[in-house]
Amino acid sequence: MTSDNLPLPDPSPEGNSPQVSTPSVERRERMTGAIRARRALKAEHTQDRTLMQVVADGLTRFASSATFLALHGIWFGIWISWNTGLLGLHRFDPFPFGLLTMVVSLEAIFLSIFILMSQSRESEIAELREEVTLQVDLRIEEEVTKTLQLVAGLYRRLGHELGDDPQLREMLKPLNPARIEQEMKEQIMAARDQKLVDTFKPRTPKSGG
Repeated sequence: MTSDNLPLPDPSPEGNSPQVSTPSVERRERMTGAIRARRALKAEHTQDRTLMQVVADGLTRFASSATFLALHGIWFGIWISWNTGLLGLHRFDPFPFGLLTMVVSLEAIFLSIFILMSQSRESEIAELREEVTLQVDLRIEEEVTKTLQLVAGLYRRLGHELGDDPQLREMLKPLNPARIEQEMKEQIMAARDQKLVDTFKPRTPKSGG
């Protein structure tokens, strides 16, 4: 036997064989992509912040720190001691400390505005995350329903009949988000109405024993 008749080795070794995409692999990739999308929303919005939003976030973090509390305690202590004569200095804002009241009021107004700006941006990010989560959950529900339908079809092809199970029949139906939302609204309204009825319902006095 010549060298030309010898069997040639497989040019694609096992380690370099192309990977076959399966539904389970694709589903895992979609789930991983959705998780990364939820995490990336925060980073994306952080990078796209304006100068005012950066200042608002910084002031919000500083205003909620122990350093901010300590500085205000020291500031108020020195101011009150100075203007009550405890330090023996000229009182520029005597009791009832009108200047201090005005400064603190202005500080509270501006801090409230910056905090509301920061909270509004965080609320937008949270809403986007909830929307991403909702879309992923709806996609998973569609896949589960499709899987049940395929299993039920195979079951019938094997000559078997599905049991008379109302829950199974309901699970085999496609998901209807609009109907679920309407049912939730009706339940909330019913609970609210029942609470109002219980609130204004006259109470019968207890008979004395």
